Amino acid sequence: MIERYTRPEMAAIWRDENRFRIWLDIEILAMEAMVRQGWIPSDALARVRKKASFDVARINEIEKKVKHDVIAFLTSVAEHIGDDSRFLHVGMTSSDVLDTAFAVQMRQALTLLIREAEGVFAVLKARALEHRSTVMIGRTHGIHAEPVTFGWKMALWADEVRRDIVRLVRARDVISVGKISGAVGTFANIDPSVEEYVCRKLRLSPAPASTQVIQRDRHAEVFATLGIVASSLDKFSTEIRHLQRTEVLEAEEFFSAGQKGSSAMPHKRNPVLSENLSGLSRLLRGYSVTAMENMALWHERDISHSSAERVIAPDATILLHFALGRFRGMMEKLLVYPDRMRKNLESTHGLLYSQRVLLALAAKGFSRETAYEVVQRSAMKSWKTGRPLAALLWKDKDVRAALSKKEFDALFDIGYYLKNIDGVIDRVFARKGGKA
Repeated sequence: MIERYTRPEMAAIWRDENRFRIWLDIEILAMEAMVRQGWIPSDALARVRKKASFDVARINEIEKKVKHDVIAFLTSVAEHIGDDSRFLHVGMTSSDVLDTAFAVQMRQALTLLIREAEGVFAVLKARALEHRSTVMIGRTHGIHAEPVTFGWKMALWADEVRRDIVRLVRARDVISVGKISGAVGTFANIDPSVEEYVCRKLRLSPAPASTQVIQRDRHAEVFATLGIVASSLDKFSTEIRHLQRTEVLEAEEFFSAGQKGSSAMPHKRNPVLSENLSGLSRLLRGYSVTAMENMALWHERDISHSSAERVIAPDATILLHFALGRFRGMMEKLLVYPDRMRKNLESTHGLLYSQRVLLALAAKGFSRETAYEVVQRSAMKSWKTGRPLAALLWKDKDVRAALSKKEFDALFDIGYYLKNIDGVIDRVFARKGGKA
């Protein structure tokens, strides 16, 4: 499954080879710290560095017998090192290795996710600038409201992705914590200086306090962040699905030559990428719940979290990495139909101008309630008959008594609604001097 869902670099983070390599680095770094303190002879460290290695197949073979992954790993390493293996894992417990290595793996994974999210931001920015003047109807409750531009919509999404990037960076900081504090986290058999040294070398911070494990509120925050990022993609994808509906068709996923949309209906062009992203987001939100369940461990530790994390950590990071890449590619090739947008905007015969007329009447002395009633009665006739709102309103004696024809006609200028759109887009991308 790993190979199908992501690029090899993300998959490689969760392979046994990388995990055991980090374990070995931690063990050797701990030895280095102890040599510095004079607790282990330096010549032993030199020999260990030269000989230290492991064999994944051998570790798996040993684990079948001992039923303990860290003991199996240490046994395999000892087979390469020999007598000096007695200087490995001194005063340490399994979770010192497991949790610290897990932090390194999560940091590696989040770095790739940040990079992919930055790519999504770049694409959305490009589409926003490309379509900053592409007018379309804005919708609330799925019903026509007032005009926007497609570029404005893309800028809105880009702004959210930028917040997602900040969240991912913060999550990487939150998870970049290690512990080498012994059996229940009290440093009874190992000095805090060892933890400080190992963590510094691994670009981690020492946990200010821990039990036998790093506390799982950190992990829950990270997986909640992954769920939020996925939910952003779900939100964007749901919008694309709506815009691709036959009755709307203002935007559409790219449909390649030879692609087929249905086994039964040759005419079908379905939003399959968007639907796929919506489905994956459900998984990622579910993983965040599992991470929260992992917070409540018994006393100073149990391992009820371990089996769950072995599933959700690779799955969540791999799936989100894939989803970000899929969304980026989809948006790069997204087909946008400005003519259809204009046609849909005009399909309600000017109803979009209703608020402008309401405000103009209020400015002439009408109460808001009266102005609303005057405009609404013509708007309801327009809905039923398809007649232009402007024509119906101009026949209304209350409107004619309040507004001149020149004042009235000026209310039906679409530019009024778009006058601040460029400013919003520029603000999102902090444009200065006309440059993005």
